[in-house]
Amino acid sequence: MAREAYSKLTVKCQTVFPKAVRERLGLKPGDRVRYRETTTGIVIERANDTADDPFASFTEWTSEEDDRAYANL
Repeated sequence: MAREAYSKLTVKCQTVFPKAVRERLGLKPGDRVRYRETTTGIVIERANDTADDPFASFTEWTSEEDDRAYANL
């Protein structure tokens, strides 16, 4: 993996993880990432545990139909 990788934010503040970063973290579509602040900066890592997600127990809102309904909010 290269030591540096760049991506650009869209007008909706979205970005694409560069291929080298996705491969290094083992990311696939639908995977979650975690942003953790440290004293030296922000660490981006693959989120393996839903324990950090306070909404993980709200499974009634996880259907494709719900995703479509709330996509533009």
